Amino acid sequence: MAGLARGALILNPNYKRNGLKSYVRALRKWHISPTVEGPYCVINKVSHQGKFTTATGGHIGGRTRVQKHILVKKDAGGQKGDVPAEDTENNAEYLVSVGIGTPAQNLNLDFDTGSSDLWVWSTELPASTLESGSSHNIFDSSKSSTWQTSSGSTWQIQYGDGSTASGDVGTDSVNVGGIVVQSQAVELAKTLSSSFASGPGDGLLGLAWPNINTVQPQSVATPVENMISQSDIPSDAQLFTAYLGSVGVASASGNSSSTASGSTTDSTSFYTFGFIDQDYSNGQAPAYTPVDNSQGFWMFDSASAQVGSQTVNRSGNKAIADTGTTLCLVSDDLCQAIYGAIPGAQQNSQQQGWVFPTDTDLSSLPQIQVAGGDNLFTINPEELPFEDLGDGTYYGGIQSRGSQDFDIFGDVFLRSVYAVFDQGHVQFGAIQRASTLTSSSSTGDSATASS
Repeated sequence: MAGLARGALILNPNYKRNGLKSYVRALRKWHISPTVEGPYCVINKVSHQGKFTTATGGHIGGRTRVQKHILVKKDAGGQKGDVPAEDTENNAEYLVSVGIGTPAQNLNLDFDTGSSDLWVWSTELPASTLESGSSHNIFDSSKSSTWQTSSGSTWQIQYGDGSTASGDVGTDSVNVGGIVVQSQAVELAKTLSSSFASGPGDGLLGLAWPNINTVQPQSVATPVENMISQSDIPSDAQLFTAYLGSVGVASASGNSSSTASGSTTDSTSFYTFGFIDQDYSNGQAPAYTPVDNSQGFWMFDSASAQVGSQTVNRSGNKAIADTGTTLCLVSDDLCQAIYGAIPGAQQNSQQQGWVFPTDTDLSSLPQIQVAGGDNLFTINPEELPFEDLGDGTYYGGIQSRGSQDFDIFGDVFLRSVYAVFDQGHVQFGAIQRASTLTSSSSTGDSATASS
């Protein structure tokens, strides 16, 4: 029977903003070759596996394998090596509590609209991994009376630096916000490379489209697909929404509750399934745009942008909405237009990104708007300073998408809107949220039609 679900997105108390680590995480996830100078780059890695080993450690015979597009880190001397796990953002700012099994075992999962796997830390992991991850909630399938193993099914995720997570699969009851999805595929982690083992939450709740689910030999339905097929949500509202709280810039000391230039906090964070919470719609209907889900993402046209009075024509450009990416990643020409309008802003090669002075009056910044279909949405000015670097500059919340050919509208964008992911009508919608700057009275009152 159709129902409605609203649950809290947990603002992770252990999360500490770090601009460069967030950027490295995005480089890994989206297989990006950076175009801004810095310590990280992408190479093709050649490895030789020989039948015989010489006295000097060389290999004879066997075969050579080329791993393409591997993210590596350069040291001070220019030598390239693996990216250490500690260089990558290892926490999520927003987590969702999900109950799996009978009785329910509660896990805090990364709420991710950029992937389609529901995977969890499990008792099948090696003892060494479980010991190092003792702070995690671990799912034990043997303690669930409704668990069914999916014989022969496996899953694997691989990121751009070669890190992987993999395991086997079963089905169980999954409770998300009060909706209990029956026979939902749950992917149990059996191996986690170090980058994944130090990663966010107790696993991941993927809410993108099912064609990028990694289960083999047959991909599995996502929770939203099953909610629809099981009539868990109304047939006229086959959607979910996300409202991400805005908590202000993180200082160099790690105080994530500090604010910049007179901004206040709006820490309310929640998701819904099956309805749009009208208490947070500001009396507006969402502005929708069709979604191209052929690549599995919440992708839509974003063919223009506005920086103050300057229009940036981006003919043919597309963007995706991704709660699993922290920053907002756009093309280099748009980055140049944005930071070129901020006195003192510059690229910092140590941070591999754009920075700008901490004494910038955010209320005086030109309005930054990006298109979602035919509508322009404002990225509120308090979202632009992402991290106080402690040297008189902020790491910017908008950064380069490098070699990627579409924008990634992550949390920096999504904190400025109430986002609607309408799976039934294959469309993405958004309602503009007002700026939390106390000196701002007009920024971001509504979405505007692009010209």
